[in-house]
This record gives sequence, structure tokens and C-alpha cells, in this order.
Amino acid sequence: MAMVMAESIVGLVVILMLVLIILFILLACRPWRFFFSSPQHRQIKVGDLERPLISDDIGSVQSQVNDLPTNQLLEVLHPQAEENISSPRTQGLACKQKLPSTDEHSNQGANLVLDVISDPSEDVPVGHTIKRTLVAKCPVEERKHVKRERTNNQLPFIAENDSPQEPGLTGSSLSLEVISGPSCGLRCSLLSTNTAKLPVTLGRVSPSDLLVKDSEVSGKHALINWNTNKLKWELVDMGSLNGTLLNSQAVQHPDSGSRHKSEPFELASGDIITLGTTSKVSVEISPLVECQIPFGVGIASDSMALRRGGRKLPMEDVCYYQWPLPGVEQFGLFGICDGHGGAEASKAASKILPEMVANILSVSEKRQKVLSLCDASDVLRDAFCQTEASMNHQYEGCTATVLLVWAHGPEDFFAQCANVGDSACFVSSIGGKQIKMTEDHRITNKSERIRLNETGEPLRDGETRLCGMNLARMLGDKFLKEQDLRFTSEPYISQVVHIEKASKAFALLASDGLWDVISIKKAMQLVFQMRDNYSADGDNFAEKVANFILDEARSLRTKDNTSIIFVDFATTSTSRTDSCKSCS
Repeated sequence: MAMVMAESIVGLVVILMLVLIILFILLACRPWRFFFSSPQHRQIKVGDLERPLISDDIGSVQSQVNDLPTNQLLEVLHPQAEENISSPRTQGLACKQKLPSTDEHSNQGANLVLDVISDPSEDVPVGHTIKRTLVAKCPVEERKHVKRERTNNQLPFIAENDSPQEPGLTGSSLSLEVISGPSCGLRCSLLSTNTAKLPVTLGRVSPSDLLVKDSEVSGKHALINWNTNKLKWELVDMGSLNGTLLNSQAVQHPDSGSRHKSEPFELASGDIITLGTTSKVSVEISPLVECQIPFGVGIASDSMALRRGGRKLPMEDVCYYQWPLPGVEQFGLFGICDGHGGAEASKAASKILPEMVANILSVSEKRQKVLSLCDASDVLRDAFCQTEASMNHQYEGCTATVLLVWAHGPEDFFAQCANVGDSACFVSSIGGKQIKMTEDHRITNKSERIRLNETGEPLRDGETRLCGMNLARMLGDKFLKEQDLRFTSEPYISQVVHIEKASKAFALLASDGLWDVISIKKAMQLVFQMRDNYSADGDNFAEKVANFILDEARSLRTKDNTSIIFVDFATTSTSRTDSCKSCS
């Protein structure tokens, strides 16, 4: 009997335990939630899922939010875990109490405002969300270059039906400078009227106009062109691998995953172009102004090739002129720099030399001394010395030949030349007399060998090079000058030449690529030949002469960069220019 009662008690205990376990499971799982829904929960319709979560009209969002009951809005913003369908932007939405409006017509009571918190890493499985372009703020060092703010922080996309701004402007000059990255300090300038040089290309490999030596820059990264219809400079990404930014905003094809050209975007002075992530390029744009030049000027250059039809040589020449010099109305400068070991030294010298000459002549006492004595020897010597001190090129150098011209009344000019290296200049005056304005500083030249022998370390017989160089005078090459004191940057200074406009005189400056195949006498014959054929064509005559001589050097198969500046004192030209032209 006792055993039967014990078994009954054990059975009841087991049954009670099973019942408790079942009740615990039911309370934990709550299966009735699948059969009953709370009347407080907002029903979400299919249309709600298809509606964009972020509207283009912020005002419409506000009105939609205000129309919802507070309890329903809270359900949308903070859905409970037991809801079958949850909001795809739960982590992207927050509830904020709006301050009471001071408007007398506003609703009394609390309004709720939606704050959208950007979370780019969040995956949105449902709904159609409008993608917003994130606008990055420019760093401080970039903002100082930006002179014009973009409206609503958007890039100015150029549409076909846009009308050009500033209709009176017919052209401009574009200056690019790399301000950060491996090629920091690299510069490139171009006029919109020089269509033969357009578009300007930016890339890592030759023949890019702005050759940026950065592994993150594509071979053909971007280009800048002049839009003749809009009268604006425009930037185009060429489908680069690492992308192009304009003022920290992406410039790319609408299909961001493709490697195609982007749409053109308008440039403004002060803009910053970023190639890849490290190379930043500042943009300076200045309008062309009408300038009366008291003589004709023609510039032509070609990098040439070692053989006919062969690949072009790297261009290391830079030729330039400025009339008038900034702040010195009576003076102008013409110059050619021929680089070796790269083009950086010649580019630097072509920028620094004119600045030094202008700075020296801006001092009233020095300028008056030049005008009274008709001699600028001290000015030119000091300018070369200061330029050399400003250059920090250890393993690159360049020749430099400059012709300083100043006016003495409307019909008279004076000219004086200074040079280091083997680029040459001569002036043809009354009666076709040739006046050589430069000295050849190749080691094979007799006068240069005499100078070297006077240093105390004479050259050996038959020695034609010094530390591998065929020149002993140049700008830059600081390492060579530290190794051998016979290298110098001391320029040769010519005598002053008086030029009358009625004499039909002209000056010709050229790098050694021309003089390797054409003598001074032959060059003069080519000029006279052109005068016979094009004597009536005043404005374009100087440009025609420069290109004609360049074509002759090309036909004679010169194997070096060739740059030519032709100055015709017999003509007067009027052109739209920024008073400074360069060619490289």
C-alpha cells in the first residue's frame, strides 16, 4: 500500500514538472503573438515601402511628420522587437523635440522632427532611398586658394544650353601649379587663343602637358580644354583609376564603376584639382587684355625626335617673354632656358629670372641708372646671381639666355643680352649687320677653355667634357658645382645695342637645337626671304618667321629640342594677351 502511494506521488510530481515546463516554454515563446496584433501598432502598407524614405523637399517631410499622430510616429521611429516587419532605417532615424514656433499661426503643441543620420555602411534591404552626395569640407590649406564659393556647394555642370558668362571676354590665360605631392612646384601656363596647344593634358606619362610623377595618377588622368561657346575652361576626368576631385568633390562619369570620360565641369580661378589622393593642382585664370606691343613677337618650339617618324624627345626647353615687365612699363624681357637632366630647372629659371629682373628695376634709383647710362649690366648680373641662389636643383640644370629691351621714346629701343650655356641670340641692324649678343659656353669653345685654364686646373688636350658635361656654365646643378669649382653661373653680358624702328632691325633667340643645323648667316637669309614674301602681313609676320625657321630646322633633322623667339622691331602688334607668354 505504501509503495502504491509513493508511486502516485512521484507521478503527480512528474506531471506538475511537465506542466511547469510547458508553461515556461509558452511564456517564453508567446505563440499567441502570431494570432493577435496590438491595435496600437501602425499597419505598414506596400506603398509605404516603395515610398522614398528621404524626400527631395525638406518642407514636405516636415508637413508629413506633423500630420502623423505622436504615438504612430514613435512606433515608426522606435519599432518593437516583436514586430514582424521592421523599418530598414531604424538606426538612421532619431526623434527630436522641436522648439515651439514663434509664428502666431503655428500649431499649439509639440512637433516632432526627423533627423537623418548618415550611415554609409548600413545596408538598406527595402525601400528606395535617394542617394545624397556628401560634400567634404576643404582643408585649411586648400581653402586659402579658393577665391570663389560654389553655389550650394555643387560643381558647376556645363549644360549644352547654358549661356556664357561675361560675354565681353573672348579669352583667358590658364596657369596650373602642383602645390602638393611628388611633383610639387611643377607649373604649366597656356593661352586660350593658342589652339594648337589645346587641350591641356594632366597625367603620369609623356606627352602630358602637366607631367605629374605620382604613382596614384593615371597615365592619361584628366584634361582641361577651352570651351569656345561658353568662353570657359572646363575639366574632364579621362576615366582615371583613382579619380579626380574639384574642390574636394568627385569629377567622374555618372556610372561611377566605369572607366569613361566624365562630363565637363567649369573651372574658376582659385579652384583646387586633386589627382588621386596626394597631388593637388591650383588653378589661376586671368582674362586677356588688349595690349599694344611696340614690336612684333613670334615664338615657336618643338621637342623634335632622334629619327624621322620616331618618338618625340622629352621637352626640356622653355621660352618666354614679358612685355612690359610688372611694374616697369618701359622694359620687357625675352628668354630661353634649355634644361638637362629634366625640365624642372628650366621651368624654375624661366619663372624666377623675370621676377628678379622686375624686382631690381622696380627700385627707382637702379631703373634711372639704367636709363641714364644706357647700360643694364649690373641688373642682369644681379638677376642671374639671385636666380641661382633661389634654385635648389642638385642634379638638374639649364642654360639661360635673356634679352632685356627698354624703350627710349616711341621709335627708339635699347637691347642688352646675358647668357650662360649654349643658347644664342643675335641682332640684325642697319645694313644687315650681324651683332652676336651671346657667348658659347661649351667646353670646346676657345674663350671658355681660356677661362677654365685660368682657374688653376687647366683642361687636358682633347678633353671636351667636365664631369660628363659639355658645358661649364649653367643655372642649377648644385651637386656638380660643389664637386668642381670650375662650374659657374656667372653670365656673359653683351654690349648695349641701340635700335631705331626705321632700321627694320630684328632679334633672334634660339636654343642649341637650331644652331646645331643652321648658321647665323643662314638664319638671316631665311628672315629676309620671309620679309620678301610677307612684308604686308604685319601682325602675323613674326609668328610666321619663327615657325618658318623651326620648319627648316626640322627638315634638316635636328636631334635636340628647338625653341625660337623672333622679335621684329620694324612692326607693331596689337593682341589680346596677359603680357606674358611662355612655351615649353
